[in-house]
Amino acid sequence: MASFDPAVAPDLTGEELKTLDGLTSQLEQMGRERGRLIPMLQLVQDTLAYLPPLAIRLVADHLEITASEVYGVATFYNQFRFTPPGRHPIKVCLGTACHVKGGEIILENFERKLQIKDGQTTADREFSIDRVACVGCCALAPVAIVGETLYGKMQPSKVEGIVLKIRIEKEQQERETRPHEPSPPTPLPPASE
Repeated sequence: MASFDPAVAPDLTGEELKTLDGLTSQLEQMGRERGRLIPMLQLVQDTLAYLPPLAIRLVADHLEITASEVYGVATFYNQFRFTPPGRHPIKVCLGTACHVKGGEIILENFERKLQIKDGQTTADREFSIDRVACVGCCALAPVAIVGETLYGKMQPSKVEGIVLKIRIEKEQQERETRPHEPSPPTPLPPASE
């Protein structure tokens, strides 16, 4: 089994590097036929949730083809993503009903608030934004899905509240899991004479 050096892929977490180590044996079980390329890419994405460059090289080396050939196939299909999804993925519907009712404005507000563009992930990996063709809730247009929560009849003014709510919940969780620090002793009042 290969062991990956974190210096080779500084954008990957330690857990992702360990997962890549495990993928090596799974790829071996799939054989070395070039026709297995797409299932291999699907395996990597199902495991890591995206295709980092090191994983593309891993598949290329396994199949004995160039990384650019693997990348060319992966970019042809829109099922593959090349940036890690955020812990809170945001999908903004831009299907016909959502587009007509302002879906583009909702997308722009999320992009502005998070300072990332469609298809990107924030540096802390908390949020990612993707436009989607249709989520099948046309009667609720415009629609955004944040994590597993669907927000219908979205208004641009709701964007900041949604992001703030998630950030506050994260802070609360961090406080609850952090060991409590003892409070400093309260100073005694000066003695009266």
